[in-house]
Amino acid sequence: MTAPVRIPAAVVSRYRRFSRFNSPYPAHDAGNAIDLYPDGEDGISPVSGVVRETYTVGCPDRSYAASEDHLIVVDLDEAWCRRTGTAPGTVARILHVTPSVKPGDRIDVGDSLGPMTRSGFFGRWVDDHVHLGFRPPGANARRASGSLPVDVDAAVAGVPWDGTGVVLERGPSHVTLDAPTHPAPGEFAAIASDGGVPLDGGLAHYAGGGAFAAVDAGRAVSLWGTRVGVAADRGIAWAPIDVTANGDRVTGLSLFAARDGDYGAKVVCPDHEFAVGDAVEITIERSDDPIRLGVG
Repeated sequence: MTAPVRIPAAVVSRYRRFSRFNSPYPAHDAGNAIDLYPDGEDGISPVSGVVRETYTVGCPDRSYAASEDHLIVVDLDEAWCRRTGTAPGTVARILHVTPSVKPGDRIDVGDSLGPMTRSGFFGRWVDDHVHLGFRPPGANARRASGSLPVDVDAAVAGVPWDGTGVVLERGPSHVTLDAPTHPAPGEFAAIASDGGVPLDGGLAHYAGGGAFAAVDAGRAVSLWGTRVGVAADRGIAWAPIDVTANGDRVTGLSLFAARDGDYGAKVVCPDHEFAVGDAVEITIERSDDPIRLGVG
């Protein structure tokens, strides 16, 4: 098995949130990429090295998003590679930033790469973020397939939650609840399974998710007494389930690690009628026809 690129806690702690599995795209299969959510509007670099190239790509056609996205390819410093257990010559692939950098520019962790762009590659309920993946030495850096696995050294606490809350924020395709309460703002935390495992991904509108802690392959993962998936390799294969809000089926729950104090459950529910202040109870039921969002 290929050794993962291990992102240090000091790097991810520059961001308010992160996720490895909350996407339907192949680059996130088995946690082979990470999405990093900065404060503000700038895409902050998580790597150090020299920009090899920038490349503009077309996006899926979304009414709420830009028609183009941008790829920034970075030849990583040997020091950054040593720090993360990565072979010299590895390159980083960064998306969802309109580059203010150009080929030949030197960048360091924390530098601005340019403003983030609202890309058609992610759902309307997804906040702007920096997508980061890696390709091994000699590989085609423009391709996402074949990306290296990514791990994170930052600890993520599991937060128990009973599924209830009050709508704190509403958008056209989601609501954010006031619960669960972040146990220690400034540290990373995520909604936990019944067994205390902090969960990652789109439950269960993407086919698979993951965890922010090691889970033995074949182990069942449950939430509120219902099995939601089974651990497989580096991820979790979601079971056929429906997520409901006050008894009505919704698209699902958006799960991620967060360190900001306004953290709360994000319920994906396009065309909803919830208002700020509404009480909501989330439940999980087995399903013969679960919602699964593709990449088309």
